[in-house]
Amino acid sequence: MLKCSAMNSQNLTSQDPLLAGLNNKQLEAVTLPQQSALILAGAGSGKTRVLTARIAWLIQTGQVSPTGLLAVTFTNKAAKEMLTRITASLPINTRGMWVGTFHGLCNRLLRAHHREAGLPQSFQILDIADQLSVIKRLMKLMNVDDEKYPPKQVQNFINGCKDEGLRAHAVEAYDAHSQKMREIFDAYDKQCQRDGVADFAELLLRCYELLERDANIRQHYQSRFKYILVDEFQDTNRLQYLWLKLLAGHGNCMFAVGDDDQSIYGFRGARVGNMRDFEKDFNVQNIVKLEENYRSHSNILDAANAIISHNNNRLGKNLWTSAGAGEPVRVYDAYNDTDEAQFIVDEIKMLHCEGTSLGEIALLYRSNAQSRILEQALFSANLPYRVYGGLRFFERAEIKHALAYMRLIANANDDTALLRVINFPARGIGARSLEQLQEAARAHDCSIWQAAINKVGNGKLGGKGIEGFVALIRQMIDEAYGIRLSELTELAINKSGLMAHYQNDKEGEDRIENLQELVTAAVSFTNQDFGNHNNVDGETEQDLLTQFLSHASLEAGEHQADVGHEALQLMTVHASKGLEFKVVFISGLEEGLCPHEQSLYENAGLEEERRLMYVAVTRARQRLYLSHAQSRMLHGKVRYGIASRFLDEIPEKLLKHINSKPVSKPSYSRDYNELPQIMRTQQSSDQKNAMPWKVGQQVNHTKFGNGVVVSYEGNASDMRVQVNFGREGLKWLAMEFAKLTPL
Repeated sequence: MLKCSAMNSQNLTSQDPLLAGLNNKQLEAVTLPQQSALILAGAGSGKTRVLTARIAWLIQTGQVSPTGLLAVTFTNKAAKEMLTRITASLPINTRGMWVGTFHGLCNRLLRAHHREAGLPQSFQILDIADQLSVIKRLMKLMNVDDEKYPPKQVQNFINGCKDEGLRAHAVEAYDAHSQKMREIFDAYDKQCQRDGVADFAELLLRCYELLERDANIRQHYQSRFKYILVDEFQDTNRLQYLWLKLLAGHGNCMFAVGDDDQSIYGFRGARVGNMRDFEKDFNVQNIVKLEENYRSHSNILDAANAIISHNNNRLGKNLWTSAGAGEPVRVYDAYNDTDEAQFIVDEIKMLHCEGTSLGEIALLYRSNAQSRILEQALFSANLPYRVYGGLRFFERAEIKHALAYMRLIANANDDTALLRVINFPARGIGARSLEQLQEAARAHDCSIWQAAINKVGNGKLGGKGIEGFVALIRQMIDEAYGIRLSELTELAINKSGLMAHYQNDKEGEDRIENLQELVTAAVSFTNQDFGNHNNVDGETEQDLLTQFLSHASLEAGEHQADVGHEALQLMTVHASKGLEFKVVFISGLEEGLCPHEQSLYENAGLEEERRLMYVAVTRARQRLYLSHAQSRMLHGKVRYGIASRFLDEIPEKLLKHINSKPVSKPSYSRDYNELPQIMRTQQSSDQKNAMPWKVGQQVNHTKFGNGVVVSYEGNASDMRVQVNFGREGLKWLAMEFAKLTPL
């Protein structure tokens, strides 16, 4: 059990300039006595101000010197902002203060004790790209098959182990594969030690091991840092928490600021349970809840409170504001995703005409792949936008890779496309081989493709990589003949090895979804007019491919607003954390999208999805739009979904429903075969007319609740239907037992 040492401090009142303007709870947090405390800071509750005011108050009251406290943040930007605010509050030099990120502070400590840590004085830090290069080089020396053990997967394994505080010898090996991964990890550690380098994960692990092993160094820093303050505590992983505990020792004060309801980085190793552990390990007597929100109107906050209340094991808080109820939360029930995007564009135009700056409007979505149809609608409406924290859809690396393969199918003599993918995914084609190809192309005044064919034909290749690439492209060209554009896109993604490559990447989920969305883009392009593209008689799939590639290039190269120019903000919910906007649109609120389908059947994952929704809702200051679509094109196929459970969790009194205009039929497919197999039926016209249920129809079941019909079999007298019940999953129901009623 950890207790804080007693110290004398002068009493300050709220009249002191340092504390002026703080509300009662903020004042309580800033002036807490000398003991560890947990500050549960809700969204928009002034957490940064409280943290910096606490630091300034401790210094001004003489409880600690500027160099006698440690403040930890998660970004360099946050650390700089904290130092700037401290300087504005007190006439002190902050250069000697220990304020920074976990990695930055560990680097500083290791530089001071490099000998004890077993590192050279001028040790270098490997960034992510450098680390991957070391792993690839090492695996080649070890004769490890990089297809069976993809280097990116090995990198994620090594970093994941280090984030858990594990060295190779401590990692359990259950089979031959995990044993080999452990061997690579061990060899990698030894190689880094020989080279005198450290990766990002190593900085924290090496620092922790040093403090744990060396009592003198540990006691020195425990004696120095009587106060440790941590921002965004809910985002700490296991090793970060252990490091903080070690530094705090048994007599220092920990001031942890965080919000368990905004813990949304579980995929990075963040452990929301650290907040509960902190409360117990540090014998926390004070949990100060900052619940007054200075950002949003109460209808928005009440919606957020209602959603997050469905999570279990919360520390518990309820946001409120004195700003008034404000406008109701608008909910739009779209016919399909095109209708949804058009509604958003129309509302933005109206808001802009009424005086709302485009920069004060944000469009949020659960995954990056959802941005494509929104970008398309904005492009068509000539509305400038900027993708925050990421690239526009057609500028993303995985999309450009796939398009490069499609360009080679259209024209194998495209040197730019060839150079982009000739060794991606890796085929063992070295830089020297590429130089020789380019020299041969220049010497014979031909394309690199022709040079490669000539070398293959003459048997002048030193390795199998180029020969395999030539065979692959030839095969793709042959298989692409006569097939639909969407099938050609799938061929390029799968045959090239791109899909398999990203499936082996721990962080490849978004890239896979983007590649699948490229198929959707191909289907949509086939069935709609874009710019100069018009469907005409006699048009071939090759013509369509050329036009689609031109469309992709134009969308990638134009229309995103320059920095500093007024523009809409597009971003994932993850990227929106810490930001706020006057108007927020949250799109794609359907089961399987938000919450994401990979989290539907696992409680911890579902609760993190709910926290994501909470974060998204609390970004809005004045107006909030929530939209969902009855049908949506996903991965090149029409999917019928039901509204997200998160919409059901908001009280009706807070909502204003806006229904979409009636549409005669979906505009997704001119070709019935474009629909997925599950939605096709083989019945005769008479049978179809006699069917009591239609694909896409919303229904209610007495046991399973609301759902959407996605398929059926048989005829009217002897049939069964398949219904998507969202959280209850897909169910086949025989008609004589299915207690279904239309909605």
